[in-house]
Amino acid sequence: MSRTDAPAGWFSWLRGDNVGARLLRLTLIMLAIMLVLLPLADLSITTRDPWKELWRMLQGMILPDITATESPLHALLLTIAFALWGVMLGIVLGFPLALIFMRSRLVRTLCAFVRAIHEIFWALLFLQVFGLSAITALAAIALPYAATFAKVYAEILAQIDRGPSQTLSPRTDRLSRFFYTELPLAWQRLSGYTRYRFECALRASVLLGFVGLPTLGYYLESAFRQGRYHEGGALLWAFYLLIALLPWWAHRRLLVPWLVGTAFLLGPWPSVNPTLLWQFVSHDIWPQPLLEGDFAALPQWFGRLPDLLPAIGNTLLLGLMSTVGSLLVCLLAWPLVSRHFGNRTTRTMGRGALIVMRSTPELLLAFILLLLTGPSLLPAWIALSLHNGALIAFLAARHADEVTPGLPGIRGINLYSHELLPRIYPGILALLFYRAEVIMRETALLGMLGVVTLGFQIDSSFEYLMFDQAVALLMVTAVINMAVDVLSRRLRPDALPERRHQPRPAPVGDSV
Repeated sequence: MSRTDAPAGWFSWLRGDNVGARLLRLTLIMLAIMLVLLPLADLSITTRDPWKELWRMLQGMILPDITATESPLHALLLTIAFALWGVMLGIVLGFPLALIFMRSRLVRTLCAFVRAIHEIFWALLFLQVFGLSAITALAAIALPYAATFAKVYAEILAQIDRGPSQTLSPRTDRLSRFFYTELPLAWQRLSGYTRYRFECALRASVLLGFVGLPTLGYYLESAFRQGRYHEGGALLWAFYLLIALLPWWAHRRLLVPWLVGTAFLLGPWPSVNPTLLWQFVSHDIWPQPLLEGDFAALPQWFGRLPDLLPAIGNTLLLGLMSTVGSLLVCLLAWPLVSRHFGNRTTRTMGRGALIVMRSTPELLLAFILLLLTGPSLLPAWIALSLHNGALIAFLAARHADEVTPGLPGIRGINLYSHELLPRIYPGILALLFYRAEVIMRETALLGMLGVVTLGFQIDSSFEYLMFDQAVALLMVTAVINMAVDVLSRRLRPDALPERRHQPRPAPVGDSV
């Protein structure tokens, strides 16, 4: 047989122009870049006896002590209040923006910038003006959530069927068309995504405890930092129950009672000095060369920012490592909850493990791991990979459960590799790149734990009251996150030429 008559080999298929070959090339390129850059990452373990500390944590989870916390019920209710009112304000601000989102580049750019900054960083900024008050918590959640709602609501509204709208009289005004023919068709997906964002807001509300607000996160951070693992275990179980019972206690019929009841927890409201507020907004957060009109000195001012290039490098490296890590966790985890594998017991155990991984906020999970390993990129990498990988695994398993194998009697690894994975892998990559922006935001945030990313420099700048430097670093973080968002949208499988005319996948969280 001549060389030209030989059947196409694996490498020949990999060089093909079909969607499968493109996705495999993309995956291998990401993996190769990560492996090349991995030696640059600080993955050291500096604690003396991490296994002993891990055993103490497990004991705390097995034997929790809720009585050790001073006011657990108040912290729990305040966590709910901040999340609920933050989401409500986010909807009020974000829904009108969604109606013009697709037609205004200015609105899209503004929303991309606002959501590129993590809620904790917004909290650190508002903390300087409003102190440890409900205004700080609500603004920190509502602003980035409004930008997110604007983007996702606009995408959902753009995908609905326009046919019913054409049946109305040509004289029907635009507002009536929207409320009678468009909103009802999109309502189920809009409400589904809003429920998911409320779960995310609960995690964000917990994290606000890391900046001093008395939510569950404040007591969790204190308990784990001081080695009171029985108290920390009780608070963690309380949070897991809060998430697990969400469909019951957060039913739409209970929305108004919750809003009214939690409103009394938000006070007292702080008194803000207008002079100090204007001083902060007009002077404190701006670089001195900009205030003096000396634009030529701006590059020199930026050059004095501490360890900017290493912080950016660590942020990008950790983001890449966590993206690839999330993919690997998903590929290993989704069969644990799929109907095609195991039995009811194993699937229940797998579902419980994934719920714990995706429900635990990344900052909290990284903080717990940091107590075991010491400050390095390792706990941040593990935390981001587990959290995001578990979230994508849930959606991948749901997709796989809708697939009927074409080969009779196929099981095990053959079923996984030959039947199911080729069908759901484009969706997995689409979800992964949807999460890439979130992963990058969290990457910067985890610098608050001592990992030298941009978040570490931002937190240090706020701590030393160097607000101009902190805001400049926030701008750098936002620009990087926006660039990652643009890149991830270009790399998503729905952007490949063969799939451009197919329906786009639902935004991450629509079905969670």
